[in-house]
This record gives sequence, C-alpha cells and structure tokens, in this order.
Amino acid sequence: MKKRRLGKSDLYVSELGLGCMSVGTEETIARRIIEAALEEGINYFDTADLYDLGENEKIVGQALKDVREQIIIATKVGNRWSKNQAGWSWDPSKAYIKEAVKNSLKRLGIDYIDLYQLHGGTIEDPIEEIIEAFEELKAEGFIRYYGISSIRPNVIREYVENSDIVSVMMQYSILDRRPEEEALPLLQEQGISVVTRGPLAKGLLSDKLLEKAPEKGYLDYDYEELRSILPLLKEKVAAARSFTEVALQYNLANSAVASVIAGASSPEQVRNNAAAVRSQPLSVKEISVIKELTKANIYKEHR
Repeated sequence: MKKRRLGKSDLYVSELGLGCMSVGTEETIARRIIEAALEEGINYFDTADLYDLGENEKIVGQALKDVREQIIIATKVGNRWSKNQAGWSWDPSKAYIKEAVKNSLKRLGIDYIDLYQLHGGTIEDPIEEIIEAFEELKAEGFIRYYGISSIRPNVIREYVENSDIVSVMMQYSILDRRPEEEALPLLQEQGISVVTRGPLAKGLLSDKLLEKAPEKGYLDYDYEELRSILPLLKEKVAAARSFTEVALQYNLANSAVASVIAGASSPEQVRNNAAAVRSQPLSVKEISVIKELTKANIYKEHR
C-alpha cells in the first residue's frame, strides 16, 4: 500500500489507516481485524484513551507489540472519565495531558507514541498551555509528534499559527465538503497533513446507499435530497466500481490528505477498504461531476 508523508514529520503513513474504535472489546476478533490490516500493508493505527475506557488501547498495543517498529500508533487525549466511569468531561489542562500520556503508554505497552492528538478542543481552551504540554512531551521522548482532531476553523487556525502540529484529523467526505473551502488549502500551504475520518458518511457512501439514510437526513442534506443525489452519484461515477472506492478515492484525490481513517468490524471489511484505496484514482472529470452534484458546504460555526 502506498504511503504519504505526515506533515513535515519523518512518519510515512499508509493511505488507509485503521480506526481502531470499531474493533470491539473481544480480543480474538479485534486481533483478526488488526492482523488483516497488517497483511494489507496498513501501518497506521488510530485509537484514543476514551475508547472503551482505555481497553481499546490495551487491545491495540497487545496486537501490535511484535511489529512495533514497523507501525505508527496514534492516540488521543483530552476526555477525562469520571471516577464512576459513567461519563467523561473535557480536560485539556497541561497537568492532565502529562498524566494521561503515561497512562496511555502503559495501556499500549510502548515507550513512545508516534502521534499524540488533542481529542477535540475549543477556542476557550488554554491553548498556550496545551501546546507547552505537547512540546514538553516531545522533548521528554514520550511522543514523537503531535496533532489535533478538530473541525473548528477558529481552533485549527490557532494551532496552525502557534504550534508545530504535523496533522489535523477532520471529518471529510463527498457529503461533507466543508474542509475544502478553507481548512485543506490552509493546511497544505503550511505543510500540515490532514487525516480524514467519516469518509463513508455513516454508510451513505457505500453500496447500501439509502438503506443507511436517516429520516432526518445528513448534515445539509434532507432525506429527499439524499434520495435524489445518491442514485445519481452511483450512476455517474460508481456504475462500474463500488461506491466505497469512489468515496475513499475522493478523499485521497486531495493532496492535503495523508491518510483516510476507516473503521472495520471484520477482517473482510478491512480488505474491502484496502482494495478501495488501491483502486483506480478518480479522474479530473469524475471529481468535477461529484462537485457538481454535491454541496460545497462551509463551516458556519466556530469562526
């Protein structure tokens, strides 16, 4: 599988990454999914301390321990579980970040994290303090690089201007083209990579189409619009190939994107996603048709 450089780092990530949240807590099944990813040439595994009360990090670390030096582990911080574990709260304080990283390392069973990401964030956060925490963790050798997971334009701009982030994880798909207007051009200009999530728009951009369509619609699209647009997209650009191929290739067509993170609940799903990423890139004409049929929506909040 092809790899792309992550920002200005020396990390080269596979064009498809495994979103580990979906592997579940049954270790045998999770291991099969992760092993299938390795067999397909995936070297980028994304988890978070939030997933399954940290159990996800344990499972991922255990499954990858024998190939540690060949793979890239990304995890996230900022969501703090309550003492009774009934819920969590947002805590982006320097003290918590520096405490949480050690817990993640212990659960993962590793000495360093390749990419440590702030798991959300608002403009009201103590951003200078957060950046200081990440920079200290780098200097101390606990992490190699850091990034943020955010779709908020004001937050993204703040980190672009004041930090050495190498990546921004954000939702991006044919049905969610909000990053195209401002985020992707800005990040590419600054040499910061985008790692995308939600490329299949909750299954709407799979061959199941409207089977996955909620009655309330999806983002700027109401149900009737989805009924009209999805079959048209299928006819115009996915008649001779799977919709999954088209959806993943649309993300990869943007040179700001380093990797597309897709979850999988079975080895077969991993293999299908990998085949989609290896498939023929979209032509300029196909991309143009997709843009004509869909909305160039923009971020309306967090300006």
